[in-house]
Amino acid sequence: MFYLCMFLIGFGLAVTGGVTMIAYMNFLPAGISWIEYLLFVSTRIECYFLPVGMLMISLAIYFYPNHLS
Repeated sequence: MFYLCMFLIGFGLAVTGGVTMIAYMNFLPAGISWIEYLLFVSTRIECYFLPVGMLMISLAIYFYPNHLS
């Protein structure tokens, strides 16, 4: 049950972080460069949810105990 909760929380964080990063891409047509975009995104805490969520998903899948063997 712990691994399922960890997977779902990680999925939610990854979706939140990914959607936020895509939303911030709307600044690109406004005239900022990719470097400025990456520097801006690196200062926003909600953009760190994507890698943290992906890490939680990976850990939940990798360390899930195999009860079938």
